[in-house]
Formats: sequence, structure tokens, C-alpha cells
Amino acid sequence: MPLRISIVEDDPAVRKSLAGIIEDSPDFECLGAYGSAEEALCEVPQRLPDVLLMDIGLPGRSGIECTAALKAAHPGLQVLILTTYDESKSIFEALRAGASGYLLKRSRPEELLKAVEEVHAGGAPMSPSIARLVVTHFRQFNQPANEVENLTQRELEVLQHLAKGLLYKEVAESLGIGIGTVRTHVEAIYRKLHVQTRTEAVLKLLSK
Repeated sequence: MPLRISIVEDDPAVRKSLAGIIEDSPDFECLGAYGSAEEALCEVPQRLPDVLLMDIGLPGRSGIECTAALKAAHPGLQVLILTTYDESKSIFEALRAGASGYLLKRSRPEELLKAVEEVHAGGAPMSPSIARLVVTHFRQFNQPANEVENLTQRELEVLQHLAKGLLYKEVAESLGIGIGTVRTHVEAIYRKLHVQTRTEAVLKLLSK
């Protein structure tokens, strides 16, 4: 079954281009393409996609506000941010709103489709330049130095594997533990690091 993708993008040409990239692949299906946050907030819940591509610079309510609202109502919805901006503050806010990944619009079509697959599989794709900006942004704040140090050795190993982009199943196989145990460790990691997403947890490890 193809992955179901929806798009929120105010530029008609870009919206059409993104829809075309998705529809040209037999592994993907475009459920809908919306030009504003208001339209997306009304339509997306009617047909929830596997992954939602979200632009930040929308007219009216921003993509960050739209992401936060949709994630609050549908926590399992995976959101991949696509934007022309590489400004760390907006990136950080999008991740805090619940986005699972962040790519620049200039990314190649194959990079986009790979990122969509990674998000759906539980990964957290991020353009290299974006990752550097986010880590720099984290370092501007006085995060408690011992947060990562509070993790047990096993929790640290799980987090290090997540930082490599491994899926829960792959982490379980690598460490010789059950996938349920991996999920338990991840919950503990989130609690100790005071984060809500995999991306935030990994970034705290990288900015340690």
C-alpha cells in the first residue's frame, strides 16, 4: 500500500510540484494539497495522511501553529517541515511544535521521498545544514549539564543508536533486547531529558 501524503503549501507552483513528485512514485499517494493552515486544519483531520508536508511561511496562521494544533488533536500524525528558511529559531519552534523532521525546499526529489519514508518509519530526517543550526541554537541555552548524564548506561546506548537514525526494531536487534524494552527506555529518556520527541532527545545528546 502506498504511503499517503498530504501537503500544506501556499505557493500554487510549489504545491503542484510537490504533488507531482509524490504522484510520480508508485510508492506514494497524494491525499490532498492545501494552501493555508486554516484549510489544512479543516481538511486534514477528515483524511489523515501517513505523513504531512508542512510549509512554515503560510498566510494567516503559520505552519508552526498549524503543526502544533494538528499534533495536539492527532498525536500520531507525522509532520515533515519543508521551507526555504534555514533560520535556527523557526527550526527550533517547529520541532517543539511536534515536527518529526525539517528539510529545505531546495532538497532534491529523491531526498524528499527518502525523508518521507524515514519519518513514517520513525526516523527524524534533517538536512545537514539544518542539523548544524539546531545544535548551535541548543547551545545558546543553559541546558542542565547533567541531563544526559542522568541516563542509565542502557538508556544512553539506546539514545546513541537513535542518533544514528536507527528504527526501534533495529535498535532492539543491535542491543539484543525486545522492541517493547526499547520503547520503555525511550519513554524514560524523554522523561529525564524533558523532551517530547526523538529529534529533541537526539539534539540534546549532540549538544552535550
